[in-house]
Amino acid sequence: MSAPFYVSPEQLMKDRADFARKGIARGRSVVAVQYADGILFASENPSQALHKVSEIYDRIAFAAVGRYNEFENLRIAGVRLADMRGYAYDRRDVTGRGLANAYAQTLGTIFSSGGEKPYEVELFVAEIGRSSTEDQLYRLTYDGQVADEHQYAVMGGAAESVAGYLEEHYRPDADLDSALALAVAALGHNETEDRRIPAQDLEVAVLDRTRTQPRKFRRLSPARIEQVLAQLSPEPAAASGSAGPAASSASDDEPPIAP
Repeated sequence: MSAPFYVSPEQLMKDRADFARKGIARGRSVVAVQYADGILFASENPSQALHKVSEIYDRIAFAAVGRYNEFENLRIAGVRLADMRGYAYDRRDVTGRGLANAYAQTLGTIFSSGGEKPYEVELFVAEIGRSSTEDQLYRLTYDGQVADEHQYAVMGGAAESVAGYLEEHYRPDADLDSALALAVAALGHNETEDRRIPAQDLEVAVLDRTRTQPRKFRRLSPARIEQVLAQLSPEPAAASGSAGPAASSASDDEPPIAP
């Protein structure tokens, strides 16, 4: 009888981490940007049905990159957990930090288990407060690590070049249109060229603290995105540094999609 093949625990974890990172890098980036009145999420996503950004609860949003079936299962589990906690206790007891911790435990358990492959996903969990100083943005990696992000964050795809552009042009007091212009310009930036992403290929959603409804999540329609992109100058850097046009009426935006 032959001896079983042995792999050291260090090598096994390295191989699993490399496998997950390669899967995540094949996707397109998702950008989260904090602006004066909330948090904006943007991604290049031609699909109008398979969303990367979704609502979890009243003030909480979820964004993901990687394998769709895996992060969709996590999103559904988060919605169920939030609904159960809000029903059993109080809606104010549902927090972004609590959901981030639950996701971290799930991802960490799957990654360290030798019986199944690691999830090829990274997640954003965001919650807005009454002011920008109370906003929370958490980034979760495939192995269950949690990072508390501030101002902006990027995951998936060419994350390094997109993050470098945001670091150079980000302004914390920007309005919604300026934040949208910055996010779109960053998504189209790489080391060789700056490309303009068509509005119909963008998925954009915000947590907007100015909304009077308890649910603060809303999606921006392609027409609303195109209105902002039309104001961009040929140089993306110049466009990101200038304020966009005044916010349009609420009729330009799609209603929030229920989880």
